[in-house]
Amino acid sequence: MGIGSCVSPDSEKERHLTMGRTAVKHPDKTATTGTYSAGLICDGWLYVSGHASQDLKTGDVISGSIGEETSRTLSSLEKVLIAAGCTFDDVVKCTCYLSRIEDFEDFDEAYARFFRGIPPARTTVQAVLWGGLKVEIDAVARVPAVRS
Repeated sequence: MGIGSCVSPDSEKERHLTMGRTAVKHPDKTATTGTYSAGLICDGWLYVSGHASQDLKTGDVISGSIGEETSRTLSSLEKVLIAAGCTFDDVVKCTCYLSRIEDFEDFDEAYARFFRGIPPARTTVQAVLWGGLKVEIDAVARVPAVRS
């Protein structure tokens, strides 16, 4: 093991082989919007890529108020959660990007409607978003054991 190395090459190879990764597709997405998975399950965790207010058949932005775009964004993200066997109750962390941080109050009001129980940890920052989008959200969820 070299300096700065945490794992020997043999154990790193073994770790990669046992880790297991499964891509989760968005059931409505047909537009090509880049090289990424809508969701990725790894070691019992679901990592959901950033979602926004877009037509998933064309990739076009669907403009609206910050509340409308937040609701549309989370509805889209929910479809990936469901495809992976999760719900919003399984989400432990969201990162939210707002084009205008001044929209936080209206964003938060729409966001809260999707997280009725204990809300996940969250980071919210202002960012330059593509195509005039007002909000983008990614998430991490714990994939539950099989529910009865």
